[in-house]
Amino acid sequence: MADDTTKRDFRDRGRISSDEEYEVAYFARKFQLTMPEARELIKKHGNDRETLEREAKAMSSR
Repeated sequence: MADDTTKRDFRDRGRISSDEEYEVAYFARKFQLTMPEARELIKKHGNDRETLEREAKAMSSR
C-alpha cells in the first residue's frame, strides 16, 4: 500500500497489507477475529482479500 493514504487506486482494494496495523484490525473486527488469528490467516493464505474473507467466514462458522 502507498505511504500516502490520499493516493489510492483499485489495486489496493483487493489486498490486505499485513504491515498496516489498521488494515489487519479492520479485517479482524469485520469477522470477529483476534489480531493473531487475522495475521495467521494472512500468513497462511496470502493477502488476497477474497480468499481471506472466504477463509475467515469458514473459520467463524466452526
